[in-house]
Amino acid sequence: MLRWRPILITGLVCAAVAGLAIWLHAALVGHWLQVHTGIINESGPYYGFWSGFGSDIEEFGILGAIGAAVYQLVKKYNCHEPGCWRIGNHPAAGGQFVLCYRHHPDYRGKKPTHELIERLHQQHLERQAVLHDKLEQIHERVAAGQGEGPGETVPGPAADGVTTPPRG
Repeated sequence: MLRWRPILITGLVCAAVAGLAIWLHAALVGHWLQVHTGIINESGPYYGFWSGFGSDIEEFGILGAIGAAVYQLVKKYNCHEPGCWRIGNHPAAGGQFVLCYRHHPDYRGKKPTHELIERLHQQHLERQAVLHDKLEQIHERVAAGQGEGPGETVPGPAADGVTTPPRG
């Protein structure tokens, strides 16, 4: 857990040191600020600002856009578990979520072992074989029905499980 007290004390000490430096060297700090913002020794009161420091406003906008793009890119590839900073490279729930190994339900918080990878791969191959067989059956049924006349059906099990009796 993050402790706020040391951070707060460090920030206050830094602010106090900066305030003391500005107070002791006010003339030097003021002149430095005027030179670096471009508002001294120019032909008009705001010409130096807009041709100096003020022209950097656009650059700050560009840097902000780049920062937002990097954040969104990291957010896309980050683990979808709230608060997790790890890179998520294991799809879950049919690819809806990308999780790290600690939050993925198949891994149970441990890095995947060789045996786990083999088991999950074998399950995947079995599911793919079942889908392939179903598609092959559908293809055969459709191919057999191409020789029939219009409006006639092929006898056998249909997609809804109802068997059509043969005619004739």
